[in-house]
Amino acid sequence: MIWLDNPSDLTRFLQTHANARLIGMDTEFIRERTYYPQLALVQIVIGDDIALIDASKPKVAALLKPLLENPDVLKIMHSCSEDLQAFKAGCNAVPMPVFDTQTAASLCGLGASLSYLKLVEQLCGVTLEKGETRSDWLQRPLTESQQHYAADDVRYILPMHAQLAERLQQLQRREWLDADCARAVAAAADEQPETNPHLAIRSNQPLDAEAQLRLRRILQWRDARAIERNKPKRWIIDNDAAFALARTELASVDDIDAIFARYPKSPKSARQHLFALLQKPFDDEERSAPLAREPDAASKARLKALQQAVLAKAQELAVPEGLLCSRKHLEFLLETGEWPPALQGWRQTLLAESFKPILASA
Repeated sequence: MIWLDNPSDLTRFLQTHANARLIGMDTEFIRERTYYPQLALVQIVIGDDIALIDASKPKVAALLKPLLENPDVLKIMHSCSEDLQAFKAGCNAVPMPVFDTQTAASLCGLGASLSYLKLVEQLCGVTLEKGETRSDWLQRPLTESQQHYAADDVRYILPMHAQLAERLQQLQRREWLDADCARAVAAAADEQPETNPHLAIRSNQPLDAEAQLRLRRILQWRDARAIERNKPKRWIIDNDAAFALARTELASVDDIDAIFARYPKSPKSARQHLFALLQKPFDDEERSAPLAREPDAASKARLKALQQAVLAKAQELAVPEGLLCSRKHLEFLLETGEWPPALQGWRQTLLAESFKPILASA
């Protein structure tokens, strides 16, 4: 294990392994006080060499960009979605192509959303410690315990990849994994705020249409402000305060003051802006936005039938039901009649026939 915290040493390490076509990677980052993750550490394993790279230094992190974007180097990672975001924020690059060992394990029927520790134990017979899970990875120097923990996060990933790749080949599911990993990479590369964030707040269903559109507008404003200021969304305005604002037809700024008095961490400095924002008439785009609705009995029955079809196919394939298809994607399919992007490809091929009579009855 080597520690790399200056450009010249990292350059030599990368040149030494310039012909590598398979590497294991992980990151440590902090996100408690920012919208974007603060990349603190990158762990790389190539063959038997493990490097801990001080990515908190921009000049060091920038040197990783060519490697991350090299299409001839397969990056082995575990549960990679947040790591991809961290790489984009810290290195201005999204790794590709990627082999996600967590997704691969699920496709191999080893379990749903297995942690790295559990998968290492299952495939390598090694029990790892987890004492540094909540460490401050931006502190310097890192403790010996932190460095050992960080190195362990990639120490076993290449042997796990070898086993999982062989199992996927035997099951003829490698193309499924490649499609899912490519989708994760694309999502990280084109990360955009949710167009309809109000739909993710389940408690908004009792709101009428006007209130839901106000909530949508508030949450879109929150997302934009969080990105601009690089602060967590909850620091801009939390869900409860946003919901209370949307539920109220505001006659004056005093109404906002009364609501914010119940939520001490509300953005009082934005009261005038929010009042003006919520007074604007809804345009055609907003009027066409989807709304959360309480499903009727027939819709509930169709959703249940789709879920049963998913369960049957998941049991047939010996894969987790949630990996195959989530409830929110079924709801989208029923609401719009269109297959969401996450279900297109191999999932649609597997599910379309059993879904056909259920969708026809809608």
